[in-house]
Amino acid sequence: MLVLYDAGRCPYCARALIVLAEKGVDYAAEPIDLDDRPSWLYEKNPLGRVPVLEDDEVGLCLPESAVIMEYLEERFPEPALLPRALEERARVRLRIFRFDRFSDPYYALRRGDETASADFTDRLEELEVFVRRDGYLGGREYGLADIAYLPWIVRAQQRLGLDLDAYPALADWLARVAERPAVAAELELVAALG
Repeated sequence: MLVLYDAGRCPYCARALIVLAEKGVDYAAEPIDLDDRPSWLYEKNPLGRVPVLEDDEVGLCLPESAVIMEYLEERFPEPALLPRALEERARVRLRIFRFDRFSDPYYALRRGDETASADFTDRLEELEVFVRRDGYLGGREYGLADIAYLPWIVRAQQRLGLDLDAYPALADWLARVAERPAVAAELELVAALG
């Protein structure tokens, strides 16, 4: 049995939730209050962060959303969320590996540091180029790179007032991926967060 320790408001958890939904995998959800983290969470992840995925079948307790996404992709290979070609898979992994270049200015802006605005705009323009060229953030098909960035783009719209009109390829991308039930559920959750 899979157990996902998560918090609804956490974009990192959203990554794991979307992959689980895309794969149609049954799991038990164990909600964590981020304002009052239980002490036992630190036994599962010494950093005290969510998500954490437990797979009782193989005796694995796994933190870190990017690692969880890849684990789920390998554990449940269909439907595939990574391209088949080795070089395309490497590009997706690189895009996810460099995610901090996007999240760092996002969180700086959330903290009120307006000096990060230009950097965040640059990162959005990079994503715009990728989507305009390839159709998705990881290539020609929807997959893990899209899932890796989507929770922050949606939250940037809500919390930072990001207007995707300035990024028409990203706006089109978001409209297309929003038709997927797993993504629609995340959009509903973020809307409910207010």
